Amino acid sequence: MTAETPTRPRNTQPAAWRHTDILDLDDFDVDEIETVLTLADRMREVLDRRIARVPALRGYTVVNLFYEPSTRTRASFELAGKVLGADVITITTATSSVVKGESLIDTVRTMRAMRADAIVMRHSMAGAAYLAAEHTDASIINAGDGSHAHPTQALLDLYTIRKRVGDLRGKRVVMVGDIAHSRVARSDMWGLTALGAEVVVCGPPTLLPRGLRPGDRPSHAESALPPVIIETEIDRAIEGADVVMALRLQSERQQGGLLPSLHEYSQFYQVTAERLKRAKPHHLLMHPGPKNEGVEIAATVASGSASIIEEQVTNGVAVRMALLYLLSGRTDLPGEETR
Repeated sequence: MTAETPTRPRNTQPAAWRHTDILDLDDFDVDEIETVLTLADRMREVLDRRIARVPALRGYTVVNLFYEPSTRTRASFELAGKVLGADVITITTATSSVVKGESLIDTVRTMRAMRADAIVMRHSMAGAAYLAAEHTDASIINAGDGSHAHPTQALLDLYTIRKRVGDLRGKRVVMVGDIAHSRVARSDMWGLTALGAEVVVCGPPTLLPRGLRPGDRPSHAESALPPVIIETEIDRAIEGADVVMALRLQSERQQGGLLPSLHEYSQFYQVTAERLKRAKPHHLLMHPGPKNEGVEIAATVASGSASIIEEQVTNGVAVRMALLYLLSGRTDLPGEETR
């Protein structure tokens, strides 16, 4: 067996779980999503205890390897691992051997040589997590790869919505903003449609993915995404929505000329209280963060009664706890007696 083709440990989890990596949701079936969400309920119970600590992952090592800045995702994974008793190491590339020219492949191999069991990785290039997974037998968790995918954010979004509205079948979920460059939007599309939601994506034509722009012919890009409804008029998109999710403008990934100005964008696509009147009376408002108030979302609604943005953050820890536990292959999660 060569170093280029490491052997993965046999997965000992139930039949509804077959993953050794978390790369995106396009290869998750409904039962696997349900396995994560059900276990996340148990992890929320752990988090809500007076002392939120269990030894379920004692002796398990998690490395957070972040090539891009992060607050929520990085801290969430750190806390998730520590609550479960894992050893957690966080590496930012600005203070690592990456600045000396070390390649991604060499870095992940080095982490595995140090006995890392799971590597949580954020990278600016689409596909970076997939490349890493090919060159290590440590579990790779994609914490965002360029504009491609952010599966753990999508799973926490699914969990948060379902805790509030129950069955997602037939629910209208509207995502507004920079769809073309949003890894959250792409992963959310896969997860939401798998659970039966009606997904609407809305933004200016220049910020919709190729193949999903009005008038586009079917293309590879279109076939690589699940079926969704495309709207360029925000009022029409929000009409009758159960959930509205505002997305950040990914200015660091955009080429010039996609928007005339931020002022014009906010005028036509900002999620405001007036526009939300078109949604259902008990709609939910979400945002994956970090949010630019006054641009993609009005400050008054970001902290309003419909907002569950902070709940998303809390639930993110529980979902990431569930994923780490599932990837570990362990079956000894402490029960009620440890309260």
